[in-house]
Amino acid sequence: MKAARLVVLGIAVAAGGLAALLAGGFGGSAPPPPPPVPQIATADVLVAAKDVGIGAALGPQDLQWQTWPATAANPVFIRRKEHPDALQQFVGAIVRVPMAAGEPVRENKVIRAKGSGYMAAILPTGMRAYSTEISAESGAGGFILPNDRVDVILSRRDREAEKQTGVEAHVSQTILSDIRVLAIDQLVQEKEGQRVVVGKTATLELTQRQAELLAAARQTGSLSLTLRSLVDANKKQEIVEEDPHKKRDRLNTIRFGVSTSIMSK
Repeated sequence: MKAARLVVLGIAVAAGGLAALLAGGFGGSAPPPPPPVPQIATADVLVAAKDVGIGAALGPQDLQWQTWPATAANPVFIRRKEHPDALQQFVGAIVRVPMAAGEPVRENKVIRAKGSGYMAAILPTGMRAYSTEISAESGAGGFILPNDRVDVILSRRDREAEKQTGVEAHVSQTILSDIRVLAIDQLVQEKEGQRVVVGKTATLELTQRQAELLAAARQTGSLSLTLRSLVDANKKQEIVEEDPHKKRDRLNTIRFGVSTSIMSK
């Protein structure tokens, strides 16, 4: 055999042996298998099957179980393991706040008060629902919607000032502050993007003392609602007591030869 062929054959054998050595990892053992993927613990959570509006009574079609990672399921969520009959138990419950499809159902979002009216069910403990007449002029032009916060203003004639001045006098004063509006007429939530509701009746959330004060105020003059900013929401409610000795600004007007005195707070 020629020397050149022997050299070529030797090189080929050496290359094959090197390739086999590299493939064997120098030790002849196979590479270790990848670590197993850890299984994520899950929990079945009760959620809304579709968008549900405030005041709606939940039906079987409104609820479903949905699988959640157990670590992401808040303890207040209703889990199938602890409440296997929740689908049946929550049928008929009244929705206190709107829920979107897929949103977990929580006890504080619904009221399980079968046989009770919606308004009685949503009232917090110790609070009263009190309705009063309004108009476009006395209700902020219809821009007051359910769940807004308002102040209540009483406008009345000031008999004491009339005795002193001999002319008709009026006074306006805020008697209730930061009051939640429960409903306008029969509307308890914004409907289909409606941003203006011109109603004839506003239902307010009041304490018993506030309801008594408002009932007495209706007998002495006319009531108006002023809309509060969202920035002022959730502040402590106040009852502003009338101070008859407080000095007020007076505005005298003359119409058709009749002098009228208007006093402001």
